Amino acid sequence: MKRICFVLRVKAHRLEEYKRRHEQVWPEMRQALRETGWTNYSLFLADDGLLVGYLETADFEAALRGMSERAINKRWQDEMAEFFELEGTHADRAMRPLEEVFHLE
Repeated sequence: MKRICFVLRVKAHRLEEYKRRHEQVWPEMRQALRETGWTNYSLFLADDGLLVGYLETADFEAALRGMSERAINKRWQDEMAEFFELEGTHADRAMRPLEEVFHLE
């Protein structure tokens, strides 16, 4: 399994609503993530809007591709787009893995 970490930015005035939305992620969305190889997936949010995502997967590109083919993902991304500081794209298309420079095993 590969460890993947990425960062995005949530609009500062939308932080509380973003957190509330993630308290009730749709069961179909959660199942789609599991089925497409997203394991140990977590999101961390700083007070300034910095969002750090972490997951483990055998193949990140395949996991992204698998989700992009799901109608539930399109619905989720459409609804969540307004929360991000992104121009003309959804958050799932803006995820760029950070380089891992240390891991204590």
